[in-house]
Amino acid sequence: MGVNIGSTLIYLKWDYYGIYVICGENLLRERIALMNSIEKSRLFVFLCLFPLILLILNNKLGAESTSSEETGGAQAGDEWTLVWEESFEGNELDSTKWSYDIGNGFTTPDGTYVPGWGNEELQYYQQENVTVQDGKLIIEARKESASDSHGNYNYTSGKIHTKGKFFQKYGKFEAKIKLPEGKGYWPAFWMLPENEVYGGWAASGEIDIMEAGGSDIRKVGGAIHYGGVWPNNTYTASDYRFAQGQDITQFNVYSIEWEPGEIRWYVNGELYQTLNNWYSIDSDTNTQYPYPAPFDQEFYIILNLAVGGWYDGEPIPKTKFPGKMEVEYVRVYEKPM
Repeated sequence: MGVNIGSTLIYLKWDYYGIYVICGENLLRERIALMNSIEKSRLFVFLCLFPLILLILNNKLGAESTSSEETGGAQAGDEWTLVWEESFEGNELDSTKWSYDIGNGFTTPDGTYVPGWGNEELQYYQQENVTVQDGKLIIEARKESASDSHGNYNYTSGKIHTKGKFFQKYGKFEAKIKLPEGKGYWPAFWMLPENEVYGGWAASGEIDIMEAGGSDIRKVGGAIHYGGVWPNNTYTASDYRFAQGQDITQFNVYSIEWEPGEIRWYVNGELYQTLNNWYSIDSDTNTQYPYPAPFDQEFYIILNLAVGGWYDGEPIPKTKFPGKMEVEYVRVYEKPM
């Protein structure tokens, strides 16, 4: 943006480092001495408007920076369109969006009960450990007794999901989350198939957007599970390590961008893993389904805070309870075809 004043062009230049005037002081003083009255009037108007122009441009750049942070680094040009959002308003969980998992395990289609959710987890999930306060979801893990027909447990926690209420194939999935410190905590933001199109776990896939172990607060992981039905399954995973001064106990934005044949993992907008090589096996014929199966079907969202399990092991005496997983928002986008 500039103005011609005599033969001198005085103009503003701006970028993410600031806004400044291009014109040397001595040169400007010399040019003013040679100006006629009209040129001096132009200069006067320009200098009067300069503070207003500066304010407008700084506000614009600040808004763009804030928008980028809130969307995990996404800019308007990324073409992602928001299609589903949960901001955890009010004082209770929205039952039109979420359901609870209860207990310490699940029953397979053939009637077999699998304890520890198949991962050697120690907690009993119950609704009472899930609350909404001050615009945040809080999942609290406690050291307390619980029991059911399958056994007795020394810890309780919470797990919610959108199965049957929201599911999507492809898109950008993100959440802003704060996690607890302490060995034995295993929080996760992940996805499972709405319909197991290619068979039982993990032939139909699993997408772990973020999981962490409380014993190492400088690290989170992202993974996919695929292949055949357990135990003929496999996985691919990678870790993200935070820079000095950052860790999981602060709010961070965890996200994936999932497109046909490729999934990308981000932390606070920083890409750290790209996967585009997986498969799914038909258990009846032992042949592979066409790529990109199994990640070409609708998945639903899960948030939980486990205690124990293979990822971070059992709690130790110095692990502090209760531990909280706090979620500020969950957002889902799609890219128009």
